[in-house]
Amino acid sequence: MVVVCRSPHTPGAMRMLRGGLRWPRGIPTLPRLFRRSQKAFATLNCSGYEAIGRCQQEVPEHFNFASEVLDQWAQIEKERQGPSNPALWWINGKGDEIQWSFEELSFLSRKVANVLSGPCSLQRGDRVLVILPRVPEWWLLNLACMRTGVTIIPGTVQLTAPDIAYRLAASRAKCIVTTDVLAPAVDSLVPKCQFLKTKLIVSGSSRAEWLNFSDLLKAAPSAHSCVKTKAQDPMAIYFTSGATGSPKMVEHSHGSIGLGSFLCGRYWMDLTASDIMWNLSDTAWVKAAFGSVFGPWFQGTCVFVHAMPHFDSGAALETLCRYPVTTLCGSPTAYRMLVQHDLTRYAFKALKHCLTAGEPLNPEVLAQWESQTGLTIYEGYGQTETGFICANMKGMKIKPGSLGKAAPNYDVQIVDETGSVLPPGTEGDIAIKVDAKRPFTFFTQYLDDPVKTASTVRGNFYITGDRGSMDEDGYIWFMGRSDDVIISSGYRIGPFEIESALIEHPAVLEAAAVSSPDATRGEVVKAFVVLSHSFKSQDPEKLASELQEHVKKVTAPYKYPRKIEFVQQLPKNIAGKIRRNELRKKEWGHV
Repeated sequence: MVVVCRSPHTPGAMRMLRGGLRWPRGIPTLPRLFRRSQKAFATLNCSGYEAIGRCQQEVPEHFNFASEVLDQWAQIEKERQGPSNPALWWINGKGDEIQWSFEELSFLSRKVANVLSGPCSLQRGDRVLVILPRVPEWWLLNLACMRTGVTIIPGTVQLTAPDIAYRLAASRAKCIVTTDVLAPAVDSLVPKCQFLKTKLIVSGSSRAEWLNFSDLLKAAPSAHSCVKTKAQDPMAIYFTSGATGSPKMVEHSHGSIGLGSFLCGRYWMDLTASDIMWNLSDTAWVKAAFGSVFGPWFQGTCVFVHAMPHFDSGAALETLCRYPVTTLCGSPTAYRMLVQHDLTRYAFKALKHCLTAGEPLNPEVLAQWESQTGLTIYEGYGQTETGFICANMKGMKIKPGSLGKAAPNYDVQIVDETGSVLPPGTEGDIAIKVDAKRPFTFFTQYLDDPVKTASTVRGNFYITGDRGSMDEDGYIWFMGRSDDVIISSGYRIGPFEIESALIEHPAVLEAAAVSSPDATRGEVVKAFVVLSHSFKSQDPEKLASELQEHVKKVTAPYKYPRKIEFVQQLPKNIAGKIRRNELRKKEWGHV
């Protein structure tokens, strides 16, 4: 089944979704041509965005991506001046398919905006926690939040009840949007969530005390005036793991992500209006914002989505052979899984540009991919707080193992503990020069944590928390994290969370969590556990499995320790950070 609504004013487009992934049948469709057209389409006037991105021009006082970028592409489409591809192309691998133009996205997101400000009673400045998989509603909600001035808080569907409770309490979100899967967990938390007022479910069926997204969308009016947001107004909050304590709230503005994504989409992603971009990132991460919303749509690029619940390397390769995806962005873990196949057996339909970020890329994976496909993987490096910091870009010489050079808008240096720049080849902290004024692409703050916010600055530099070196040519080489965060398959995992979860189990006397090398995921969580006396005689394999299941229930499943080693004792009389560092050195074989 393919759903293609050619015009938002046709009866077909007026038929809204009937619950989650169940789409209406019998919608009148017209064939849409996917081609590398030779016609010179009209494009956005991006000279101003280019100058702003390079910090050569002041950031405008007001900016809203929905009205100033997406709606402008919709107008260009309406005048039949381009682009030829859809704005959003969604498949689920089971025969269901959605193709929406910019004009249709503009129309539908206005209706969703009326759902938020109407039945959901959300006002400008309110916050909404959106926990959805890769479904089209996620994209509509992103745009609707921009239109209403509501701050979106993306969350992964792997969150557990305690994770959700913490996020609702910390953010004071007034609304939550999720599916049938997590709705029971949310219902169990309601008595403890004093700020939560509205529950919106994306589902084909109704649920008591929940508003139904598709029902409200069908009834919502299509006329909506986008609020005039300032570039510095909050737009999104991302929860990110730290080395200690609970996840921190990273606040971004309409300017920092909306405007700040322009250079990333143009230069690292190298996108045009004739490209089709497939970004594999989880909807909870800032990489989804940069690679599945702002970066591509700034350039008029089609965003392609395969809604696979878990990454399936075989299915991904078949998709690349069947659909004209020109640009692929995945984590190094995804590429490590892809090169396990005989790639010479696959004929990609249109793939020409490959990207990766989220964790270091193994040079051997880069070599295998290139030798079998003839394509180079261009690695990028960035953070939730800053967006992309440096990258290997088209036209650059690729040095395997390097993160590339600084992004056009950043002055990246390697500094010591005093904030002094270090000479080439010397390991130190990867830092960005800020001088008297923070780059507008930076996050606004760690919400409710001014001490943490202030701690990121050392002299004239923002300290990323990563260690590295710079060679004579300006290439950055990643050495490791200066804190304890474990990056596994692109997921940032704070060891403190794992240790706290383990200690809740009666079998655990002490625990320490560190990163451990893994051929597929780059690194995984390994827990060193000291058992309570009464559990020392139990079967270790059975107990390890029990502890893994316990962590999965207490925190998000992706955080559980894939390796567990039972030890008699942990290093004593030293801080947890130093203790972890000693164990990590042992695990990685560092001298």
